[in-house]
Amino acid sequence: MRRQMVRPKTALELKRMRQAGRIVGRVLETMESLVAPGVTTQELDEAAEAQIRRMGGTPSFKGYHGFPASICTSVNEEIVHGIPGPRRLAEGDIISVDAGAIWEGYQGDAARTYVVGAVSAEVQRLLDVTRAALEAGIAAARTGQRLGDVSHAIEQVARAAGLEIIREYGGHGIGAEMHEPPQIYNWGPGGRGPVLRSGMTLALEPMLSMGHFETRQQPDGWTVVTADGSLTAHFEHTIAVTERGGEILTRNAHDQDT
Repeated sequence: MRRQMVRPKTALELKRMRQAGRIVGRVLETMESLVAPGVTTQELDEAAEAQIRRMGGTPSFKGYHGFPASICTSVNEEIVHGIPGPRRLAEGDIISVDAGAIWEGYQGDAARTYVVGAVSAEVQRLLDVTRAALEAGIAAARTGQRLGDVSHAIEQVARAAGLEIIREYGGHGIGAEMHEPPQIYNWGPGGRGPVLRSGMTLALEPMLSMGHFETRQQPDGWTVVTADGSLTAHFEHTIAVTERGGEILTRNAHDQDT
């Protein structure tokens, strides 16, 4: 069966997605200043929601399929969809914050993993490689390339570093809806899949583990963890395909130019 592909966006749609992306980028910058030992994940959620609304946006995640918060906060072995609550961050933790915002009907979606205080060089390497894998995928998202080239670029960075790729979760098309076709794997051969066209909008999000790729879901029905308890990192951006690679729509101060 031919995989359905997100359609290219009009100039007006891209303008709205850029503004949604600016809101998300600002939220992730704010998280950088707030993540610290003793802070609760609920406090992070409250700050994120306040900023999204202050900038004129609407939180994408709150109420989405019943999700109860405005951001996902996934700590240590938690991969994605962690629910904010009373948990206090501790020195040496790592936390992935996934944020989404809607602006005039269009979505922005991005995630970043932060260190809480000091971490080992090995843990910092996990974050650095995951970020590099995302950057490789963004660079491969060029007009005329195939979707499989993006997946393969992400996989090559992870494999070269000896890290495992979480296989059950990945990126997606995005636009007026948070999740549009296709599902975007973080692994697979290049040269396959639909041809990328300028203006297609994608959310790329590698998730890498220091242990095994197998996952399990927690009893809350949302939080996904590594089955072996290994640490995991998650970085994500919403991008628009261009002839030079992906244009980052959810840019923040830590991003490199494509």
